[in-house]
Amino acid sequence: MKTNLITREGFDRLKKELDFLWKEERPEVTKKVTWAASLGDRSENADYQYNKKRLREIDRRVRYLRKRLEQVKVVDYSPQQEGKVFFGAWVEIENEAGEVKSFRIVGPDEIYGDAKGYISIDSPMARALLQKEVDDEFSVKTPEGYKEWFVNRIEYK
Repeated sequence: MKTNLITREGFDRLKKELDFLWKEERPEVTKKVTWAASLGDRSENADYQYNKKRLREIDRRVRYLRKRLEQVKVVDYSPQQEGKVFFGAWVEIENEAGEVKSFRIVGPDEIYGDAKGYISIDSPMARALLQKEVDDEFSVKTPEGYKEWFVNRIEYK
């Protein structure tokens, strides 16, 4: 089951997508469907079939977004988080081989699309990192076994 937490930026992004689909793209596609339907024979009308399909996709995504935006809980930064890893933190970690990784811990709705450098709070790495401080060592279970990491940096931007 996925966590219902989301950052303020993630919530705003989902809301913006919903507004775009509902207020801009859907009315445009609806006009195209109406126009294509007025041409007569719909069975061989590619414009009609494509735009009707797109309309169903938009409606499905709109339903999902409306429901999801009601379910999620926005987590804003709090000064009490400073110095420890919590939801919304930008973290840099390093292993004994000197391999460095940097990412932000966010909700599962935020890791798709152009969200580079984000990991879900539900991931094993994020779970292992919670409440750690700089210079703490922690281990993460991977398919190859446990891996050891060190916390180099924690930021809340």
